[in-house]
Amino acid sequence: MRDAVARVLGRLLGRLPVGWLQLTHNRGRLAAALAGVAFANILVFMQLGFLGALVGSIRVPYDNMNADILMVSSDMNTLADSSPVPRQRMFAALADPDVADATPLFVGKMDWKQPDGTIRSLDVFGIDPSAGAFRTPGLAASAPLLRLGDTALIDRRTRNVPPALFAAVDDGRPLEIETKGRTVSVVATISFGGGFSADGYLVVSDQTFLRLFPQRSAGAPSLVLVRTVAGADVDATVRRLRTVVPASDTAVRSLSDAIGRDRVFQTTQRPIGLIFGFGIVIGILVGIIIVYQVLSTDVADHLREYATFKAIGHHQRLFLGIVFEEALVLAVLGFVPGLAASLGLYAIVAAATGLPVAMTVDRVVLVLVGTIAMCMVSGAIATRRLAQADPADLF
Repeated sequence: MRDAVARVLGRLLGRLPVGWLQLTHNRGRLAAALAGVAFANILVFMQLGFLGALVGSIRVPYDNMNADILMVSSDMNTLADSSPVPRQRMFAALADPDVADATPLFVGKMDWKQPDGTIRSLDVFGIDPSAGAFRTPGLAASAPLLRLGDTALIDRRTRNVPPALFAAVDDGRPLEIETKGRTVSVVATISFGGGFSADGYLVVSDQTFLRLFPQRSAGAPSLVLVRTVAGADVDATVRRLRTVVPASDTAVRSLSDAIGRDRVFQTTQRPIGLIFGFGIVIGILVGIIIVYQVLSTDVADHLREYATFKAIGHHQRLFLGIVFEEALVLAVLGFVPGLAASLGLYAIVAAATGLPVAMTVDRVVLVLVGTIAMCMVSGAIATRRLAQADPADLF
C-alpha cells in the first residue's frame, strides 16, 4: 500500500515523494496526526450540522405557509417575537389587483404536560379553517375538523413523545391535552418537525386560539399571509403594498425576504447561532495546531538533511513542496475518517432530537477544501524555521 501510493505520488509530483515517505516512516506519529485532523473535521462538521439544522428549522413554518407575501409587525425579527399587526392591513392588501387572497395567522407558544409529567413546548398557530393558510400535506384535508371548538391538529414529529399517542390519534382516538386551563382535543396529526425554539407544532382555529390566549385580540393577528394571482410580480406587489400601509407598525416582505431576515437574525444576533459559529472557528484552530505540531516536529527531525540540500544549492521551494505534500496527505487521509464519523453522528443526533441534521454535498466540499487550506497554512508556518536556518550552524 505504501509503495503503491508512493508510485502514484511520484508520477503526480514528478519526483520522489519525500513527504509521503517521511510521514509513513513513523506510523505512530502518522496515525496520531490523522486522528487529530479527523477530530478537527468532526468538530467542524458537527458545528456546521447544528448551524444547518438551525437554519432548516427556521424555514420549516415559512415553507409550509401558503403565501407569497407576509405582512408583519415592523419590529419583527422572528415569528415568535413580533408584535401583532392591525387586521385592517389585510383589507388594504385585498384591494390590490394582484392579490388573490389574504388571511390572518395567530402565533403563540404553550407548554403541554404529558401523562408522565414531562413538559413539551409547542408553537401554536391559529388559522381560519377555510382559508388554506398552510400547504402542509394532510392539513387541508383535516382543517375542517378545526371548526369545532377546542380541537387541534398536532405535529406527529414532536420530540420525545411516545409514537403510540400519535398512532392512536391517527386511528380515530382523540388525544386530550390540558393546557392554559382548557382541554383541547387533538383530532388529527400533521407533519412539520420541531426546531430549536419548540418541540413541535399545534394548529388550531383562530377562535380556539383566542380562547387559549385570551389576552390576544381578533383584530390583531401575528401576521397576514398574502397570496398573489398567478403570474403576478411579487416584488412589484410588495412595493405597492408598502405605499398603502404605514411603515410605523407594518412591514411588507416577500416570503423569501422574511425567511432571510429571520435566518440572519437568529444566526448573528441570537446566542445559539454565535455559539455554533465560534465552534467552527475553534475546530479550525484545533486542526491548524495539531497539523502544525506534526509538521514542525517532522521538520525538526530532518533539519540536518534539509540543511544539506540547502547547502548544495536547493531552493526554499523544494522544502515547501515537501512540507505541503505532507500537509496535503494529512488533509485528505484525515478527512475520510472524519467524514465517516460525522455521518454516523448526524444520524444519531437527527434520530434523538428530530432536528434536520443532514450532510450535504456542498458541506462536504467546503470542509474538504477548508481542511486542505488549514493543513497548508500549518505547513507554511512549519517551514519558517527551515527558511531561517543557516546550514553552517547545523554541523
